[in-house]
Amino acid sequence: MKDRYGNPLTTTSATARDEYVEGLDRFLAASPDVLDHIDAAIAADDRFAMAHLLRARQLQMLGRMTDMQAALARAMALAPETSAQEQAGIAALALLLSGKPAEARAAIYAHVRDYPRDALITQPCMGVFGLIGFSGEAGREAEQLAYTTALAPHYGDDWWFLSGHAFAQMEVGQLGPAERSIEAALAGNPQSANSAHYRSHLYYEAGEAEAGLAYIDDWMQGYAKAGLLHCHISWHIALWELAAGNEARMWKVIDADITPGRAGGPAINVLTDMAAILYRAELAGVEVPTERWRIVSEYAATCFPNPGMTFADVHAALAHAMAGKGEALTRLMTDAKGPAADAVSRLARSFGALAKGAWAEATAHLTTALTDHERIGGSRAQRDLIELAMCGALLKQGRGEEATRLLTIRRPMVAQGAVAGLA
Repeated sequence: MKDRYGNPLTTTSATARDEYVEGLDRFLAASPDVLDHIDAAIAADDRFAMAHLLRARQLQMLGRMTDMQAALARAMALAPETSAQEQAGIAALALLLSGKPAEARAAIYAHVRDYPRDALITQPCMGVFGLIGFSGEAGREAEQLAYTTALAPHYGDDWWFLSGHAFAQMEVGQLGPAERSIEAALAGNPQSANSAHYRSHLYYEAGEAEAGLAYIDDWMQGYAKAGLLHCHISWHIALWELAAGNEARMWKVIDADITPGRAGGPAINVLTDMAAILYRAELAGVEVPTERWRIVSEYAATCFPNPGMTFADVHAALAHAMAGKGEALTRLMTDAKGPAADAVSRLARSFGALAKGAWAEATAHLTTALTDHERIGGSRAQRDLIELAMCGALLKQGRGEEATRLLTIRRPMVAQGAVAGLA
């Protein structure tokens, strides 16, 4: 038995194999019904270790950590019955699922050298939320592209790989190659939420807001709220509605699909997307009630009570600052942890200064933050929040020419009309 990529699967059940293959494809596409197929595979063969491993990985993505640990324990218990490749893959993902990202990344790199087409094990190092993306390292965007480029000869025209490769390309500014990659990925699987999401980013990077909104608004009609990317793709829609001046539609999307308690998707997306859209709305002159910030601040305190996940911590700091939660904000200033703790502390101080209208102080902190903010993780589109916050602080000081120059140099496509729209 083998999966779609030719990797061995230790099971004697064709039904289990087929359901696993379908479940893996849906996992790679961020479809909403991944567990249905994985559970069907396990029902057909309860001793199918890779099905339990895939289940553990999906449960981690959903934030169901207790269930994840049970699934991982079952996969590890069955590992001795499997092939050497499967055992190595289970061991590598066990490091990831046990909260050891550096060790997991090293194990995955080693595994991929021997088994480059093992997509389930390759995948955690893909994307801005992956092990490279959240490494806290300077130059991690170049490292991401190096990773996908090395794998490209092994995957050919595979839709899943091409979508991840496209994202790596566009994050370093290779928009032409990224467009070719993402269009090929969508031709292979137009229903992949990951590919549709990356196509949205390409529209954003190219400054094609109207076309981007039309595309993703139409694509979302068939995507269930249970899908992992539903909240985040909704953020793209809300962002483009804001840019178009459609404030009522922006709030409608926020309230239905991004606000805590109503959004579908991982907690990290709910926190970061909600904080980002609220602040970008404020910068554009939209009145944002403090109560909305309080809700995001409380959500951050509940879902990410301990510092350590950099990208979440940065957005939590923003929410705490805007909600007036000084104690929570101070904790992120002084007790930040993780591979980019210094960046978290710096941005927490920046947001604190912005919230109290200390524009010169905020500018000083943000000037340093702009030098290496790729270390906090997230996409270029998400980190534009920092560029725009700097522009907003400059404008408040009557330094409009500097604000225009900053965006024109650093984010020329975003600069088109952006400064004029800032309050």
